[in-house]
Amino acid sequence: MSDTSVSAPAHQPPQGGNTHSASKTALAVGAIGIVFGDIGTSPLYAFRETFVGPHPLALDSAHVLGVISLIFWSMTLVVSIQYVTILMRADNKGQGGSLALVALISRSLSKSSYAWVAVLLGVFATSLFYGDSMITPAISVLSAVEGLKVVDPAFERFVIPIALVLLVFLFVIQKRGTAKVGALFAPVMIVYFVVIAAMGSWQIVQTPEVLWALSPHHAVNFFILDGWLAFLALGSVVLAVTGSEALYSDMGHFGRGPMRLSWFGFVMPCLLLNYFGQGAMVIGLPPEQAAEAIQNPFYFLASEEWRLPLVFLATLATFIASQAVISGAFSITHQAIQMGFVPRLSTLHTSETETGQIYIPVVNWALMVAVVLLVFMFQNSSNLANAYGIAVTGAVMIDTLLMAVLFVGVWKWKVWYSAPIVLLFVIVVGGFLGANLTKVAEGGWFPLVVGLVAFTLLTTWARGRKLMRERMSEHALPMEIFAKSAKNSALRVPGTAIFMASSTAGVPSALLHNIKHNKVLHERVVILTVEIADVPYVDPNARCEFTDMGDGFYRAVLHYGFMEETDVPTGLKQMERCGGEFDMMHTSFFLSRQTLLPSNKPGMPIWREKIFAWMLRNSASAMDFFKLPTNRVVELGSQVEI
Repeated sequence: MSDTSVSAPAHQPPQGGNTHSASKTALAVGAIGIVFGDIGTSPLYAFRETFVGPHPLALDSAHVLGVISLIFWSMTLVVSIQYVTILMRADNKGQGGSLALVALISRSLSKSSYAWVAVLLGVFATSLFYGDSMITPAISVLSAVEGLKVVDPAFERFVIPIALVLLVFLFVIQKRGTAKVGALFAPVMIVYFVVIAAMGSWQIVQTPEVLWALSPHHAVNFFILDGWLAFLALGSVVLAVTGSEALYSDMGHFGRGPMRLSWFGFVMPCLLLNYFGQGAMVIGLPPEQAAEAIQNPFYFLASEEWRLPLVFLATLATFIASQAVISGAFSITHQAIQMGFVPRLSTLHTSETETGQIYIPVVNWALMVAVVLLVFMFQNSSNLANAYGIAVTGAVMIDTLLMAVLFVGVWKWKVWYSAPIVLLFVIVVGGFLGANLTKVAEGGWFPLVVGLVAFTLLTTWARGRKLMRERMSEHALPMEIFAKSAKNSALRVPGTAIFMASSTAGVPSALLHNIKHNKVLHERVVILTVEIADVPYVDPNARCEFTDMGDGFYRAVLHYGFMEETDVPTGLKQMERCGGEFDMMHTSFFLSRQTLLPSNKPGMPIWREKIFAWMLRNSASAMDFFKLPTNRVVELGSQVEI
């Protein structure tokens, strides 16, 4: 699952919409290289895990057809219908993903008493995505390199060292950006999909009876035949739809039309041919050979002389899938920062032309440490599969619940019309989630722990930030009163002073401290607030607004979307009416830095207050976040109780 949020490096869409200048076909090809790596590499392990995972199944025709039928219908219902057909209609000014969906719902239900529930669901989906972004690189690269054991069992001792080297290298190159490597993504992934489709087709031609699995009665018969074992098998079947959220999250980069074209016209047929080919191979082999092939059916599809090249191709594909998920972690973190759920973090742009290509060092290295630990802890892709399913199904279930709110609260569908649709997906996804919850002890605890920790951090920061602003506003002096009293009581000096303020009301503490200690005011004093809208991009013509308060005092606001970079100096260039042009050489920026004090009546539990204080101390400087010139910034401290 990649969120998502969410997302791989790509072209920024035009402001305010999802109209793309490139041709639909070109965008569809680009999407194949960027978006479908996660779901595209699932054939490496999804079919195998249903038979050799924690709850092995008999290798007979009934079970193979049952599993293949489940994979086909899961892909059809969850990916094709829920995400590609329905949720891709729910774009927030062209953007998709859990956070964009939450922003869309919140805007429509702003006056509703239950809008906060949707926000919490979206935040938890985002939290689970961090667990997904740790597990995806580990399981993908490991499953590809494990093909070496099929080439020669003597290679088994090299699997983990090779996988670790590849994974560490993947994280080390992140700071260089993906522009050059990204140009190779689409050709490599197209070759990969064509190869796996060809391998599957060859087996289907030899054992065409596997095509009976297209009928859902084989899936139903599987449950009649095995009951509880069939339910548990859902925990592995769901691995075939990992990456569903990435399709929705990356919609803003490519547009729903190209995404649908690449999915229905190329990716889905190739994946299904491979899955059906794996099933056909197992059915067509004698029992002894089938038992050997099921240990790694993806590689057994190829003849012996082609298995080593297939390992290299699959490793490249998993490398690309991992790259997209890591980039997605950067993107979703950037969105969360802009929406106030994550403190400011140092963010580097790795491309001069692509705004979506960013690099967040602390996220990169945290993911790398987690991925390396996962490889050492779980040792192989089968063990990791136990952990993987919960992260995926948890996020999909949250999207399903948000979809229900979308139907009724935003699209205003009648309950009798939307309820059966929602119920269908709740039953399907609920089955996947329930089956994966049985794996908590075998590894499923990992994404749950990661999700819980991330959820605690995100909600603590949002709550603490809200409390801090409330406490500061309680003692804020109205700007009109301050301007009248200060105009004659302080010496006016040449130049411009810009005081950054989190609120559009009251006097910022930095201004009060400056006049108290320095006893001077600049000729032009601008109280500047940066506001992040609940849309991905703001119309440049609506970027700036200002109020002339007289006597050289101005209150100004810069508006940005949650996908945009908050570059204050660039924004100020568009605000010439605010007392004239801003000359950075004669402009000083004054920032407030708060220090938290223990409170007798804390607004949240002490342990959360301590976490918030730690996050506040370690957040990136506002100077870096707002792209302020380093030699023109003055920081003034203040103390706040929350």
